[in-house]
Amino acid sequence: MTDPDYSVLLDEEIWAYMKRSDEFYPPDAVGLTIEDQRAVYNKMCAAFHQAHPDGVQTWDAPYGGVPCRRYEVGATDVTVVYYHGGGFVVGGLDSHDDVCAEICARTGYRVISVDYGLAPEVVFPGCFNDAYGAFEAIAAGHAGAIVLAGDSAGGNLAAAVAHHARGRVTGRITGQVLIYPGLGGDREQGSYVRHANAPQLTVADMEFYQKVRSGGEPPEADARYAPLHDTDFSGLPPSVMITAECDPLSSDGEAYRDAILAAGGQAFWVEEAGLVHGCLRARVMSRRAAAFFDRVVDAVGKLGAGEWPAT
Repeated sequence: MTDPDYSVLLDEEIWAYMKRSDEFYPPDAVGLTIEDQRAVYNKMCAAFHQAHPDGVQTWDAPYGGVPCRRYEVGATDVTVVYYHGGGFVVGGLDSHDDVCAEICARTGYRVISVDYGLAPEVVFPGCFNDAYGAFEAIAAGHAGAIVLAGDSAGGNLAAAVAHHARGRVTGRITGQVLIYPGLGGDREQGSYVRHANAPQLTVADMEFYQKVRSGGEPPEADARYAPLHDTDFSGLPPSVMITAECDPLSSDGEAYRDAILAAGGQAFWVEEAGLVHGCLRARVMSRRAAAFFDRVVDAVGKLGAGEWPAT
């Protein structure tokens, strides 16, 4: 299959964003040592970091023994549990700090970002155990509705937590918002084939991250690792999947929506045109990315209020 013409699919603003991003985190970053990958990724995140909106306060404290950062802008009965992206290898509390602060400011909800352990130091199921352990402690420590959210690898963890929480933590999760998540879809079709060599994330990159995350061969039929490998999609919270057109992971959002709907649940998937994996960071350089983030914030806000986002 011929690669899509990204000079047509992506506008000048996204190309400018990618050029700046590549100055810090080059397209061949997976060829670096893990230590060097983290160093250049952190520099990239720092370069794009935005100041916190007025009124947002933060505290760093563990939940369930897992380091977390809590954001508040006032009294609220809703908590957003956020899991950052980074292929399970890079990222942390600082990499998505401004995203969490803006979600807090714009929704008024408490946001708690979870600093789960990274591979190769912590291989599966360690990162899931951190994600779920923090969620349990957050649910025990804060009354009210909970919205699960995350981007990329964090979207995987948010969904895995939602699956695992069924029958364990009931009546608390009012929704999940998954931002270009990797959920373990079929790599022989859809966006995995069409956008296998997309800018910002390729299928080869994904294979590298998978090997590091699993410490070898990935587990089979384990929803904690790949939520799309579950055999039961009933009883999941209302789910919104927001993906980018030029991203090999985009079809995972579609497949997950279809699985939830087939099980009688409530789910919505939208693929935003002309965007790439990681475009949350482009929201201050690209009107399309800003609209993408607006959709994320709207979904979080509506699900936290027990409402269904406008689709």
